[in-house]
Amino acid sequence: MWTDYERAVQQFEQLLNESDLLAKAEFKSFTGLPFVYVYPRENTSQKDIEEQLKWCAAKAMKGKRLSLAMNYVRRTQTFYVYRVRFLVPQRKMFCCGNFCDDCIRFTNP
Repeated sequence: MWTDYERAVQQFEQLLNESDLLAKAEFKSFTGLPFVYVYPRENTSQKDIEEQLKWCAAKAMKGKRLSLAMNYVRRTQTFYVYRVRFLVPQRKMFCCGNFCDDCIRFTNP
């Protein structure tokens, strides 16, 4: 069974590779950080690429409790590099049964 995070990453990769603005997108991980190498088609601006990345991420995150952290890293003559991460919420989302002080049962929704 896949988590929401894993499903969002898979859908994000699929949407990017199906995009008409991009020739292809490669996903690599260095020191645990995910990077996207975006190879644009001719006459595609950096602004268009960033909007496409955000649109694909929004579609992948829809219905899930995730947020997006995207940073431009660098550009070469053939591709752009972005660090794209989906962040999970920083608060507890369920009761673990250990009677924690910050238990989700003691908060108002």
